[in-house]
Amino acid sequence: MATGKCIIVSAPSGAGKTTVVRHLLGRGLGLDFSISATSRPRRAHERDGYDYFFITPEEFRARIAKDAFVEWEEVYPGRFYGTLRSEIERIWAEGRHPIFDVDVVGGVRLKEIFGNGALSIFVSPPTIEALEQRLLLRGTETPETLRVRVDKAAHELTYTVKYDHVLINDDMHRACEEAYETVRAFLAQ
Repeated sequence: MATGKCIIVSAPSGAGKTTVVRHLLGRGLGLDFSISATSRPRRAHERDGYDYFFITPEEFRARIAKDAFVEWEEVYPGRFYGTLRSEIERIWAEGRHPIFDVDVVGGVRLKEIFGNGALSIFVSPPTIEALEQRLLLRGTETPETLRVRVDKAAHELTYTVKYDHVLINDDMHRACEEAYETVRAFLAQ
């Protein structure tokens, strides 16, 4: 596989990861969003080839057998997520740098694969309580799902030591600017 630089952004749900990634994509850094593949069903608002590459579990397994993925994970039985080699090669061939919006386990795995060619950023809430408040304000959580997300976030925060840069998102504008400066400096090396 051709090589180039890439940016990995991970965070617990509600920490601001997607906002940071969108900000970075709009700042002229030569980044291109790496679209993941999944075997989960497409949601009504999602588009194939834009939000995800939606493929069947059987097709996902066939591509695993053909070594088509840089990394992949079976999150639930028959529910796969992964990064296609062809997607990374497409971005590098265009002279751009892939940016990944992935969970913390996928982020650590990608960093292991790409090594010094990757900058891994962990977007962290200032506190677990602040994260819980953000999730409550979304209005999408039941008390049970909120507890599950907060407990998972507490575990995910233990992964910060495996990331190159921890971005404390206590102010979204400041966090986005810090992310921009960090990525800009990495790409300039």
